Amino acid sequence: MLTTSAIASSGPKTATPPPDAARGATADLCDVFLTDPVDIVTERKVQIMDPIFQNYGGNARFKGQAATVKCYENNPLVRKALEEQGDGRVLVVDGGGSKRCALLGDNIAEMGHKNGWTGIIINGCIRDSEDINKMPLGVKALTTYPLKSSKRDLGLRDVPVTIAGVTVKAGDWIYADRDGVLVSAEELKV
Repeated sequence: MLTTSAIASSGPKTATPPPDAARGATADLCDVFLTDPVDIVTERKVQIMDPIFQNYGGNARFKGQAATVKCYENNPLVRKALEEQGDGRVLVVDGGGSKRCALLGDNIAEMGHKNGWTGIIINGCIRDSEDINKMPLGVKALTTYPLKSSKRDLGLRDVPVTIAGVTVKAGDWIYADRDGVLVSAEELKV
């Protein structure tokens, strides 16, 4: 009669491959840069946003330095930011978590893509999700809502924003994919 240990030892031997952080997957980056056990209280250089976002856009994985906007139910600074050359950056928008209107639609998202932004993270809603899903751009938002935002209050640009349990400053590095969003003050070089 075979014992459990005999069965386990007689099976094929497969080694777990080491994490490949070079591909930029958030899970692999966590394996390399967040090596402390999760239940140990410590100051971490890499923060993980709470899992509150839905994935939109054609690029599920994106990274870049952050530019920030703080606004509430008004998107003039979102448009203004995405009108600029993105140079591979990620726009992080603290929309206060409002689900009463959308801060991003297909026209502004397309402008961002054409201007070289790699991603947009919105603590709020987007609209035109079917069209945004076809764009080669990473987009994360709480959900969709068909009503556009107001344009009366500009909001603030390139100020620290706190969303999903993490404070993001302009210039921080953002790494995002379907598994989550990482934030680091320094580029995570592998």
